[in-house]
Amino acid sequence: MTYVDGFLLALPKKNLAAYKKMATVAAKVWMGYGALSYVEAVADDVKPGKLTSFPQAVKLKKGEVVVFSWITYKSRKARDSILRKVMKDKRMTPYMNDTKKMPFDGKRMVYGGFKSFVEK
Repeated sequence: MTYVDGFLLALPKKNLAAYKKMATVAAKVWMGYGALSYVEAVADDVKPGKLTSFPQAVKLKKGEVVVFSWITYKSRKARDSILRKVMKDKRMTPYMNDTKKMPFDGKRMVYGGFKSFVEK
């Protein structure tokens, strides 16, 4: 069974190209250090709910779109090792050290690590 990091965020539609550029760099970095897969997906069929929903989870505002992404690893131990390397990688420095270069509001990002229990 693999280990999964999941991310959910609100992205201003006007920043989609900048986000894709950042995600393309990030995918190369994560995969280069051993991630099994790296996926970024933009909402296509996501509606507000009555109690919960993706838009509610990220406090979606007018002019924004939901982005859902995940990275898979061989194990939690592999994830922790890869993440340490990613955080030190100079290709990621511009995004981590300058909030103006981040194409989204990181305060509204939801993320976490998950142990898979069913895989096909």
